[in-house]
Amino acid sequence: MKITLTTFLTLDGVMQAPGGPDEDTSGGFEQGGWVVPFADEGMNRFMTGVFDRVDAFLLGRRTYEIFAGYWPKVTDESDPVAGRLNALPKYVASTTLDKADWNNSTVMSGDIAQEVARLKELPGRELQIHGSGALARSLMRRDLIDEYNLLFFPVVLGAGQRLFDDGGLPTSFELTRSGTTESGIAIHTYRAAGRASYGTFALDE
Repeated sequence: MKITLTTFLTLDGVMQAPGGPDEDTSGGFEQGGWVVPFADEGMNRFMTGVFDRVDAFLLGRRTYEIFAGYWPKVTDESDPVAGRLNALPKYVASTTLDKADWNNSTVMSGDIAQEVARLKELPGRELQIHGSGALARSLMRRDLIDEYNLLFFPVVLGAGQRLFDDGGLPTSFELTRSGTTESGIAIHTYRAAGRASYGTFALDE
């Protein structure tokens, strides 16, 4: 399976608590829910397309707990997001969870990167990560994420957890899709394309 990451970002790269004020207040974050004013039909269409390609989910503990507290309450099986989240396999990367009660969930512990590499070898289309910043950053450092769906929202917060932090692996990307929605969300899909390369604009002497 191909591993894909889909995440919501502010223009200054913050990914923390996009869906509500109480979603993730770690670090004293008080600006949760910044996606809501911009959510529109274009965003919904894109996300429906993402969930149409999924065969399994890979989630960090915090994201798993947020999802597990919400999506099982959406019981419409035809809902393009809830129907898949509630039914398909969910692998949870955590060193603190003993069990995961949400239907079809498995807790992974130990060497997470090794476990994820094993999952990549399974047949299927996409093993999808949604949010899960700490997990995503750890996998990026091991070159385990194949494709990135980055949705940039027209807002700057000035604080909060970011997807790309110091110490990341220098990586080049190939843009495979780009578009904007009615409310100004810029959606870019990138494929990892190897190590970053460098050059110079210095004039030849």
